[in-house]
Parts: sequence; structure tokens; C-alpha cells
Amino acid sequence: MSTTQILSTLPQKGGLPFSRILGYCLLFGLAICAVMGPDLTGIDPARQSLINTLQGPSSEHWLGTDHLGRDMLTRLLSGAQLSLSLAALSVITAAIPGTLLGILATWHGGWTERMLALFADAILALPGLLLVLMLAAISPGSWWALYVGLSLTLWVEYFRYTRQRARVVLAEPSVEASKLLGFGAMHVIKRHLLPEIGPGLLTIAAFGAATAVTAVAALGFISVGIRPPTAEWGVMMTQLLPYWREAPFLIFQPVFCLVLTVLALHLSVKVRKAT
Repeated sequence: MSTTQILSTLPQKGGLPFSRILGYCLLFGLAICAVMGPDLTGIDPARQSLINTLQGPSSEHWLGTDHLGRDMLTRLLSGAQLSLSLAALSVITAAIPGTLLGILATWHGGWTERMLALFADAILALPGLLLVLMLAAISPGSWWALYVGLSLTLWVEYFRYTRQRARVVLAEPSVEASKLLGFGAMHVIKRHLLPEIGPGLLTIAAFGAATAVTAVAALGFISVGIRPPTAEWGVMMTQLLPYWREAPFLIFQPVFCLVLTVLALHLSVKVRKAT
């Protein structure tokens, strides 16, 4: 099911379901962890203790230590800070130009709309993860390459959705009446367009953030994205994989954090199946 089809099935009225409330609570908890980061434990995520490697949970290290004796909880918090901040930054910088270009294309129409639609189709012709992978390969270990690649991939969804919805909204009688009364473009956009497309944009943002977090972890796992010793969930999975027989609970932790984050984002915009 495409994003557009998903958005068409969004419930418009009624109270929030329990799953969405759960998603909001999880997102709030993850946001607190990302904002506080390693300050919650007061331990340097890069501090090693080779005499305390692969240790289980204890009063000093609540989630144990990795193969270099580094505190797992601290590194997971640092990874949350990196992944969520990068995802949020990518989503914001993709949403703003994507939405504005979608409005611009519909408002002016003609060659403006055709050229912007052609450019968006050209971006879609290249798989998103491949585009991120190419930029990450150009500058390995650099966060800005991931950021640029994710932003270039995500903006198209905002453009296509805004363009589709704006075409419908701008043709409504209330908008035509506003134009006849002499109200300008900013009034029409603020009063008529944004209230209609806002919920859908938030839904796309949630799915985009989940995609960004997964992409960062996947590239880190294959040693193309963020590089060690930076604490990032995908990098942690790669480093702990050789020790899964000795300490399986350690590699489970970054996997669980990734799954929990994606689940929280999806639950926060839970939709009904199309009928």
C-alpha cells in the first residue's frame, strides 16, 4: 500500500485508539532519552575497561558492558541521540521544501508543475537507499552524507502528497470565494490548505523518520554509514555480532532499540486498512 493510499484511509473523527496513545508514550520516552543522552548515566560512552568485557547487568552497568568494557546503556542512549536527531533533521529539511514545492506546482500549474513533477519522478527512479548509499560511500563515516541522502530521498513524498491534496483543496468553492473577495495566496494557504494537508504531512513525517532511523542503522551495520567508535545502533550490532554466542543479550539490545523506535513511530500514526 502506497503512502497516498494509506493517507486516504486515515480516520477523521473519534478518540485516539490505545495503540496510538501507546505510540505517543513510547515516542515521548525515546525523545527524553535522545535529548538527555549519556548525561542520564554520567558515563563516557567511549570509556573502555578491558577487565570488564561482556559483563552482564550489574549495579554499576545496568545493561552490562560490550566487548571493550564500555557501558551498554550509555552507548544505547548515545545511539538514540544520534539516530533520532539525524532522522528529525532529515524529516524537517525534506518536509519544508517538499511541501512548498508541492504548493508552488499546484498554484502555478503549467510548465512549473510539469517540470517539478518530472524532477520528482527522476528522483523516484533511483531507489532511495541506493541514493543514500552512494553519498555515504563518497564520504564514509560522515553524518552529513547520510543527512543529505535521506533528505533528498524523503522530500518527494511531501511534494507528491501536497500536490495531490492541494489540487483538490484549491478547486473548492470556499477557496474560489476567498480569491474573489481579494484574499491573497498566504491567506488561502494558511486558512484553507494547511489545515487540510497538515495531518497527512505528520503521517508522512512519522513514516519518513522510521525510514531514516532504519537506513542509518542498516548503513552502519554494513560499515558504510557511521563508523566506530561512534555509538550508533547499526555499528553496535556489527561489533557485537561475533559475540552473540557468549553474550546474546548484548546484541539484542540495539536490535530492540531499533525495533522499538520504528514500532513507536508506526503506532503513532496507526491507520485502518483500505476497504
